[in-house]
Amino acid sequence: MNIQDLNRTDELTRRQFMLNAARAYLGVHLFPMLGSSVASAAPAAVGAGGKAKYVIYLYMSGGMSHLDTFDPKPKKKAVMGPTETITGKADVPISGYLPNTAKVTDKMCIINSLSSTQGAHEQGTYMMHHSYSPRGTIRHPAFGSWVLKLAGPIHPQLPGFVAINTPTAVTSGGFFGAKFSAAPIGKPDEGLLDSKRSVDVSEGNFDRRLSLADKLNKEFHTRYPNTDVKAYEELYRDAIALMKSSDLTAFDLAKESQATRDLYGSGNFAQGCLLARRLIEHDVRFVEVQLGGWDTHYDNFAGVEGRCQEFDQAYAALLTDLEARGKLKDTLVVVATEFGRTPEINSEHKDGRDHHPSAFSCVLAGGGIKGGVKYGLTDSSGSKVKEGLVTVQDFNATIAYSLGLPYDLVLMSPTKRPFKIADQGKPITTIFG
Repeated sequence: MNIQDLNRTDELTRRQFMLNAARAYLGVHLFPMLGSSVASAAPAAVGAGGKAKYVIYLYMSGGMSHLDTFDPKPKKKAVMGPTETITGKADVPISGYLPNTAKVTDKMCIINSLSSTQGAHEQGTYMMHHSYSPRGTIRHPAFGSWVLKLAGPIHPQLPGFVAINTPTAVTSGGFFGAKFSAAPIGKPDEGLLDSKRSVDVSEGNFDRRLSLADKLNKEFHTRYPNTDVKAYEELYRDAIALMKSSDLTAFDLAKESQATRDLYGSGNFAQGCLLARRLIEHDVRFVEVQLGGWDTHYDNFAGVEGRCQEFDQAYAALLTDLEARGKLKDTLVVVATEFGRTPEINSEHKDGRDHHPSAFSCVLAGGGIKGGVKYGLTDSSGSKVKEGLVTVQDFNATIAYSLGLPYDLVLMSPTKRPFKIADQGKPITTIFG
């Protein structure tokens, strides 16, 4: 083992020590809090673009079938199976599994010409979230981490990047460091876990522990002047500040009326969408909510119908609610997935559809995006992109453009390698109003 390997091992050991010590001694996690410590890092100058200030990123994990949702082919019964097509607002054709979404298609830009080079779940999900293919030698920052790095947080104490029902593997800060990772939320009703002082520890005792921890930290940092350890110290301070902040109510869905909660629906995804709306109203810049279960190799039509029932009400409610509150104009709502499904229906797998990265659909709404629009075109079976091909990187560049971020800005990793928020992607500027 060389000296660099030893140093990396030491860094991981010290990092784990701080995490474990905070959990055991203070009763809190060092969850990633993007507060005042990040604000001190000057964000890059923004470029021209749309009107978005916030992003709500809805990720359909598993590979959502474009044919059975946003790119139906009504003249191809052999392709569509039992999936019906209905006409939404602005004469936009859409799956019959999405009746509520059909009522808000006048607010949506459906991009039917996405194409990816990644046909496996892990790799496809990684590319959608990071703009790069996974590599064993580096961990790229998540897209939300890039947004915070380039634009900075808005609220001085609340995290700027929150992920609901989302694996931490796709929302880490990568080589930007832990302070740019998402604050994870499991169940929306439970809010931000470990953000309150333990009932077993009195306020006076807690303050004495903090004082002792600060003394130990100063000695530790003097002996080990390491950038990773310093980053976790900043997270520690931000976590403590948030624990004492009245703004924690941003995570409390009990503050919403029952009528509003019913508008969205009762499932985790539905309530996650409501929590996302609540968080952006409290100046959390980027919120991801994930809905899994779209991997429909077997019994595609029953699977898609079930997923659409959970998605449909919540998504339509989110757009309607944001617009009613005057927030849709500055909030970009993204619907994304790693790839689509094959036009071929596999009868041996109870009418399943397999992975299909060559052509699939994603959706943008709000944040300066034109509504009632379909961009790009697939062939008659939905197998290949016929017009307006959009790469994953182009799609991510479009999100950056909506936020007015410099998508061409190059930042260097610790190993002095150049990276951009969307790699070589270029935004679709024609879909902005």
